[in-house]
Amino acid sequence: MSDDISKRRLGRGLAALIGEMDQPLPVGAEEKPSVSADKMVPIEFVSRNPRNPRRYFDETVLQELAGSIRQHGIVQPVVVRTVGTDRYEIIAGERRWRAAQLAGLIEIPVIVRDVDDRTALELAIVENVQRADLNPLEEALGYDQLIADYGYTQNDLGEIIGKSRSHVANSLRLLKLPDPVRDMLADGSLSAGHARALVSTSDPTGLARQIVSKGMSVREAERLAQNDIRGPSQPKTPASKDSDTVALERSLSDRLGLEITINHKGGGGQLRINYKTLEQLEEICRLLEAR
Repeated sequence: MSDDISKRRLGRGLAALIGEMDQPLPVGAEEKPSVSADKMVPIEFVSRNPRNPRRYFDETVLQELAGSIRQHGIVQPVVVRTVGTDRYEIIAGERRWRAAQLAGLIEIPVIVRDVDDRTALELAIVENVQRADLNPLEEALGYDQLIADYGYTQNDLGEIIGKSRSHVANSLRLLKLPDPVRDMLADGSLSAGHARALVSTSDPTGLARQIVSKGMSVREAERLAQNDIRGPSQPKTPASKDSDTVALERSLSDRLGLEITINHKGGGGQLRINYKTLEQLEEICRLLEAR
């Protein structure tokens, strides 16, 4: 099977293979499992997937799910693959597995999918990033792992996950942040919008702490970041431009609908395109990639 076919297969078949399995059964509900288990296995024979992008599990949610499991059992089986004699590794359902241990279960229901390392990694990442409960850092790490290990493009990921290419690109930008800012992003102190504003600043950690301490909105954080990027205001020195350069700036600005600045000296120079929204950035990228 080619890489392209494999990537397209993931987006179509994931829901059928895994389903929405991590939701605790409502108290008082008497639903039957929507997916039948292949077998029951001792819980100690099941281990987590070390490559699962999800790293953070809310203890309160786990305790609530454990309570549901004590009352109703595990309604949806954990999806696993065989990794040795009577040994299994989780593909989907680590939260249920953790909650089952808290609930004191001796064995759990599983669905066995004998897939190779690559497919197991793909399923683990795609299954997680399709859910809304991943934090922005985990989501970015999941995207980055698929790109680094298997050559996915941002467009590939956008199609598989059901999000825009710009969403994937903006998620990946978060990985440029230093560890202290990543920690704030992971624990929810900063939102993805706050964090993205800090990527190009001179002191992301200091600005992040300022944003958190003052309870700034995303717009306020963006203004703070822009002030840092621009630096202290300095008196402007008028620079003369020849009429051809001015005409070219005007022509490009009219065609793109954006502010264009050209600084030409000798045999080289700079072309600067100013945008105000992510949609404008996405359009610039689209035009450049089309060429």
